[in-house]
Amino acid sequence: MISELQHEFHGLPVVEFPVDTDPAPVPGPVAWRISVPTYDAPTTWPEAFEKFRATVDPAGVQAIVVGGWSDPYERSSAPVVEALVAAAGELTALRAVFLGDMTAEDCEISWITQSDITALLSAFPRLERLGVRGGNKLALTPVRHETLHSLVIESGGLPAEVVRAVAASDLPGLTELELWLGAADYGADSSVEDLAPILSGDKLPRLTRLALSDSEYQDEIAAAVATAPILPRLHALDLSKGVLRDAGAAALLAGQPLTHLESLDLHHNYLSDDMRARVRAALEPSGVRLDLDPGDADEYEYDSTVYRSVAVAE
Repeated sequence: MISELQHEFHGLPVVEFPVDTDPAPVPGPVAWRISVPTYDAPTTWPEAFEKFRATVDPAGVQAIVVGGWSDPYERSSAPVVEALVAAAGELTALRAVFLGDMTAEDCEISWITQSDITALLSAFPRLERLGVRGGNKLALTPVRHETLHSLVIESGGLPAEVVRAVAASDLPGLTELELWLGAADYGADSSVEDLAPILSGDKLPRLTRLALSDSEYQDEIAAAVATAPILPRLHALDLSKGVLRDAGAAALLAGQPLTHLESLDLHHNYLSDDMRARVRAALEPSGVRLDLDPGDADEYEYDSTVYRSVAVAE
């Protein structure tokens, strides 16, 4: 569940573009949020974007946050992507795009219908930051992109094809990669084997922050990360929001040293108190910032089966 819209993006304050009125002057550069109601919208997102292009000098736009579009639970983001790509020649300063900045009230994350986002990377070769919310119908073809620094995909169920496409992409400038893998009931069908090219680090020579989170196989991810070639290069590691149990944490502690990390985020976990104490004892003396908060992680038994859930699914 995503409860709040973004207030800052790409280091800039997010300002809502007023679709129905003229925008007030804004001091300095901003990240423009362009959105229409997701229910009973009086206009389409491409129509709102046309007004934006006619009102704001496109050549000065550094960041765009795409909010809701008409009926995102039924209609994909394809027209949004097409509109942005068509305007690439005008958006010469655009360096950051977020696609799908919606709360659960707008549309539950696993209901957001996305589309093929490859064209955004192809049309904007100087893009530095790309964020996407929603994995339903999301598609990506492996790409090479020289300047992308941050790629974040928030999902309640990320298709394996997208995970493999990210892993196969050549992103020499990427410093931050964040994937919310999600739950099988909401379309997640990747495996730890799909993450192997990411963990090798061969195509991610500058990566310093890695988040592989919100996964039902978080223990396997933790074990794979523990021996991964990319681990010594990382400054921040995020394995939060998933079904992380003592076995995964023990594997992480038994692998390569973690004391070089600036931060380790394991919040929303199923660790025992003893295991949390072991993690703290191993890493806090070295100054690693830890988040071991179990949050609302809760397991229950039904018909002799124990159920545990990720933090973000529907």
